[in-house]
Amino acid sequence: MPSFIADHPMLCAVALILIDIAVWRLISPTLANWKLAARLVIFAVFSAVLFNDGMNPMQAAPYADDTTLHLAATALQIGWWLFAARTLTVLLGAVMMQRVGHTGRLLQDLMGAVIFLIAIIAAMAYVLDLPVKGVLATSGAVAIIVGLALQSTLSDVFSGIVLNTTKPYQIDDWISIDGTEGRVTDIDWRATRLQTSQGSLAVIPNSLAAKAKIINFSRPADMFGLAVSLQVSPHARPQTVIEALERAMQGCRALLAKPAPSVAFKVSASGGVEYEISGFVPAMGLKREVRNQLYDLAFRHLQAAGVGLLSATEGSTPATVSGARALLERSSIFSTLRQEEKDTFSQNMTLHTYRAGDMILPAGEVSDHLFIIESGVVSVMLLKGGHKFEAGRMGPGEVIGESGILSDQATLADFTAKTYCTLYRIENEYLKPCLDARHDIGEAMKALLDFRVHAAQALTEDAPMVPVKKGFLQWLKNRGL
Repeated sequence: MPSFIADHPMLCAVALILIDIAVWRLISPTLANWKLAARLVIFAVFSAVLFNDGMNPMQAAPYADDTTLHLAATALQIGWWLFAARTLTVLLGAVMMQRVGHTGRLLQDLMGAVIFLIAIIAAMAYVLDLPVKGVLATSGAVAIIVGLALQSTLSDVFSGIVLNTTKPYQIDDWISIDGTEGRVTDIDWRATRLQTSQGSLAVIPNSLAAKAKIINFSRPADMFGLAVSLQVSPHARPQTVIEALERAMQGCRALLAKPAPSVAFKVSASGGVEYEISGFVPAMGLKREVRNQLYDLAFRHLQAAGVGLLSATEGSTPATVSGARALLERSSIFSTLRQEEKDTFSQNMTLHTYRAGDMILPAGEVSDHLFIIESGVVSVMLLKGGHKFEAGRMGPGEVIGESGILSDQATLADFTAKTYCTLYRIENEYLKPCLDARHDIGEAMKALLDFRVHAAQALTEDAPMVPVKKGFLQWLKNRGL
């Protein structure tokens, strides 16, 4: 050992403690392994300095004849126990972080508290030579009094330890605790914090969470369940309702194919019959959007099948009205036509049927007619990089072929029947006078065409290449140096 350290051991020991504090603060948290290695080295040197000068932490402090040196040695020996406890807790924390991550933070804190308690008792027993039995008896009585006073808080603490050990949920999981739904933002000693879908913060005591019914929507992590319930007339044939709802599911691309979505009958009563569509989506954030889309698709497909929801106004369309006339009433583009115009228009609409997989309108064709989907699901396929992919799905009330009617442009996508489909066809010779006379319908179709063209371009254009920064090291690598 260098002579300076041997001549001034206490000064060097204090300097090592200050160096440890400085190094721990200066090294970035991202370099956790380096911080741990530095602390271990400093602790080893600190221990060597103390033991070399006879300041054994397992014995009473030396220099009994010099009060100042005796107190300084006593402080350094007590500091050794605390330094050892801190080093051990950091080492255990690093090991546990690799195994359990941030979810074991409560267990790490508890182990750290136990280690420091042992270190304090050991310092009192070895360094200060105090009667540990009496201290433990006194501290036990105090602990009982404090435990009774903090019974509720201690219940939250130990419940938090149980929750972190069993891991029914983790940080960033979407869960429901007794009906309170939200994303887990933190789990501390006392409570679990949830950020609800409304943006508010829910604080749930750990003791309540440990006893409550917990639903974890994030397990498994790649699918999230949803359900949509609908009530229809009790006079509607169940098979008709189920087929319409199955077409609605097929029209929703966001639903996962596996596990497959399903339709189930739930409750039958004199007032109505309830059905439920259930399925899975790949992300929690899609649940609300897909539920809304499913309900809209179910409404449209049920309407196309002649079945109305109980919440909808029934009887708005007379039973004697033809299918083409009823479709014009439901169409968002042609619903503004006057009644006599709809009557005339519907007489020039012809019904066409397609089986699943049939081509309705191929890409590149300039259509001289317009299709309005009456029932079924139509798949829209685009071409990118020589490969076709499904860009969307269409359902009842939507139109196909507007590009050829409005601007003599070729169709950008293939339109194929995904299910059995029925479509009404309107020839351009009947449609053109209507567009010339009714500018609102023409503007609506132009807006629809512009939207579809921009959407198709966005889906088929290649993503811009991010330029790679070339530095000196990259230049050396390219030159083989």
